[in-house]
Amino acid sequence: MTAPYLFDSYALLALFQKEKGADAVSKIIQDALTQNVEQLICAINLGEIIYLTKRRFGDEKKLEILGRIHQLGVKILPIPDSLVFRAAEIKSDYSISYADCFCVACAIEHSAVLVTGDPDFQSVAHRIQIEWI
Repeated sequence: MTAPYLFDSYALLALFQKEKGADAVSKIIQDALTQNVEQLICAINLGEIIYLTKRRFGDEKKLEILGRIHQLGVKILPIPDSLVFRAAEIKSDYSISYADCFCVACAIEHSAVLVTGDPDFQSVAHRIQIEWI
């Protein structure tokens, strides 16, 4: 079984805003759909997409992006207590944002390949598999 892809907010924002890395994310999504590979996002990282999109582009664009995530079949991962504890442990060991710690915790929990272009993840690249965009 192929490992699922876990998208960081950085990757999906690049795709939706047609920024650097958008083509790479699009290819990963198409390959995942073709090969029936699970696509995931942590609820915390989805929250980042929601607030950043609303702040930059407004409510209409925010709803459009949420609809596109749903259409792509990206599964939203909940945040149980065990994930909060794991993210807190990661935060205590590394200088990355707390939201990024949830992404790392989800990647570990689901044995997923993290899709990102955020250089902050360099410090945890030895802990998880990363597909750099």
